[in-house]
Amino acid sequence: MVVASVVLVSSATGCGHADGGLQGAPAASGTAPASAGPSQPVPPSTETASTASPPARDEVPAPISQASIPDEAPEPIAARALEGRIVVLDPGHNGGNASASTQIDRLVDAGTLRKPCNTTGTATNAGYAEAAYNWDVARRAARLLRALGAHVVLTRKDNHSVGPCIDRRAAIANAAEADAVVSIHADGGPSRERGFHVIHPALVPGLTNDIAGPSRRLALAIRRAYRSGADVPYATYIGRQGLDARDDLGGLNLSDVPAVFLEGGNMRNAQDAALLSAKAFRDRAARSIVAGLSRFLAEA
Repeated sequence: MVVASVVLVSSATGCGHADGGLQGAPAASGTAPASAGPSQPVPPSTETASTASPPARDEVPAPISQASIPDEAPEPIAARALEGRIVVLDPGHNGGNASASTQIDRLVDAGTLRKPCNTTGTATNAGYAEAAYNWDVARRAARLLRALGAHVVLTRKDNHSVGPCIDRRAAIANAAEADAVVSIHADGGPSRERGFHVIHPALVPGLTNDIAGPSRRLALAIRRAYRSGADVPYATYIGRQGLDARDDLGGLNLSDVPAVFLEGGNMRNAQDAALLSAKAFRDRAARSIVAGLSRFLAEA
């Protein structure tokens, strides 16, 4: 039996990703890249800012009440099914980014271009920050993954620090030799549009040749589990059928292991915002991520 390990890593995207997202209050965020040559329209950014803080490994979130478990939960997963596996969970952005613009605006290598170290992420109209959402879902997912025997690594240790930068987040997962990486985000798209999408690395010669295939399989597993478990439709404004291949995200370009970004919903849409702001939904989202990871790792 193999022992599973889970590593949590944060990134910035259209949800206010550090890979080029906007900073400050509720702004449409995404994984927009920093310019490297002529300026051109860029999609929302998905990565986060950096700090010198080491990743948190064993912080355990408060118990999830039985009442918060949805009626239609993902299919059951065998006890200790992830023994010997290593999973990196990357909660995008960080709560302290807004007060550290000098640090997070610093350009870092993103593989195909240079981008800001991180961004603040987006927020709902009511002020619920994406960074807080990412952190809460990541902690819930980490607890569930550890219960299944996985070794989980979080790319940040709290939600009041700064960063880490997008390149550092990728380095954390690579150093852990993770079996899979899921960067957790929420998007900041058009207010009349809603839904979730999963970002996987496009084929970039010399960078993602070895992970593009496995990462797409991970994206398909996460998409399937999230669609059925979280009961959120595919995004109506970006990607295709809930999938989007990107070549401008440092968290994907610099990864040596299968990695994806999950944009769990659109914080700028009232219906999605209500879901993302609810604890019961965040529990459902976490369980769906775990179900997707379990399926991918069982077939890897």
